[in-house]
Amino acid sequence: MDELNNLFHGFAVALTLPNIGFMLIGIFLGVLIGVLPGLGGANGVAILLPLTFGMSPTSAIIMLSCIYWGALFGGAITSILFNIPGEPWSVATTFDGYPMAQKGKAAQALTAAFTSSFVGAFVAVLMVTFLAPVVAKFALNFGPPEFFAVQLLTFASFIGMSKEPPVKTLLAMMLGFALAAVGLDSVTGTLRMTYGQESLLKGFDFLIAVIGLFGIGEILLTMEEGLAFKGQKGRISLKDVIETWKELPKYWATSVRACLIGCWMGVTPGGATPASFMSYGTAKRISKQPENFGKGAIEGVIAPETAAHAAGTSALLPMLTLGIPGSPTAAVLLGGLLIWGLQPGPLLFTEQKDFVWGLIASMYLGNIVGLIVVLTTVPWWAAILRIPFSIIAPVIVVICAVGAYTVHNSMLDVVLMLVFGLMGYAFKKLKYPLAPLVLALVLGDMAETSFRQSMLISKGSLEIFVSTPLAGSITCLALIMLVWPLLGLFKKLNRG
Repeated sequence: MDELNNLFHGFAVALTLPNIGFMLIGIFLGVLIGVLPGLGGANGVAILLPLTFGMSPTSAIIMLSCIYWGALFGGAITSILFNIPGEPWSVATTFDGYPMAQKGKAAQALTAAFTSSFVGAFVAVLMVTFLAPVVAKFALNFGPPEFFAVQLLTFASFIGMSKEPPVKTLLAMMLGFALAAVGLDSVTGTLRMTYGQESLLKGFDFLIAVIGLFGIGEILLTMEEGLAFKGQKGRISLKDVIETWKELPKYWATSVRACLIGCWMGVTPGGATPASFMSYGTAKRISKQPENFGKGAIEGVIAPETAAHAAGTSALLPMLTLGIPGSPTAAVLLGGLLIWGLQPGPLLFTEQKDFVWGLIASMYLGNIVGLIVVLTTVPWWAAILRIPFSIIAPVIVVICAVGAYTVHNSMLDVVLMLVFGLMGYAFKKLKYPLAPLVLALVLGDMAETSFRQSMLISKGSLEIFVSTPLAGSITCLALIMLVWPLLGLFKKLNRG
């Protein structure tokens, strides 16, 4: 009952006129970001984060989260109509979505994708609503050793569960730690790796880094690929929606599986992209007609879209309750909270109730609004893709530059943004993951502080991380995740 009362209070916060306006703006911007290849949820939130500095934290997070929901919806439009994934997690949607569009079933594919996305997000929001307060109360027992153990588990999970080679994930994470260490030591106050440059006293600003890594890096890569848009026209009538909705209940088992996979991959540092592929693969293996997949099976649209939305939404659970982001976008939002002076974690639920429950309420409202918007405005978004990318790309670069400049009103930040953009481009070309780098950049200082506080408490003994059942169990789980890739390697060697 407490959760329901808090949720109703959250709806009262979210349903004020300014916040409804920010919600609509966020949805429209998000769908636009999702439609435009070269951008994405994390990129869009990073680029537009500076625009929210003058807003209240509640209004800002509502708008930014709605940008994310809109981007999740928008990625399906380009995948189905143009065979161009607007988002990384939309790749699996192209496998059957585009063949459906080629067969003249674009409206059916789009309706199935949008509805499945809504269902996945709704289930994940229900989970956040009822589990977040429980996790937050549990986390009140955490001290420095427990927090470091959780942060270690997050880093280890990225290494153990990532689809990328563990060495590449580890190297990307190490670079993130190195960048996070630049500036003043948070414990002793001494300077580290500033090399006499006053501009580095505060370290590398997280926001400048993510705008460059995601925004500029993606644009450079997309420009190199010489992207051109060719595809089907999209239009959805009320008849198409009703007929598709009548057919969707047949695939309830696929939706349930996709929700479970998505929620699990969101809470663990898996993310929406692995969730969509895992859900698609599972649906194909279990289907009675697997030969139809890849040729226009509606199940091949339902599975990845449901899982991606469930994962993208549930990633906010560990971010709000423990300060541990479950996805790159959640990491960007975590950076935003720190910039606004809010400390994610268990105390957030007691000290900032308006903020937390206003955000959770906006998840419900944002997904309903997002579903209505995308169902009624598909032709508009499809028409945007007729604009040459040579015009769109410079506009995005200018927006990135303005966003970087407004952080500290400094041209140096624009230069640093371009440097990080080249780094992001190099990472993409060399197939190194960016998510571990961003995670280490955000959590590096927090993890270091927790570790050093633990060392001060224990007088330098590492036994503190196994001295309590809670810290010990989390630390052991982290170590298992860390050596997981080695276990897979041993299995392969034994088979050989």
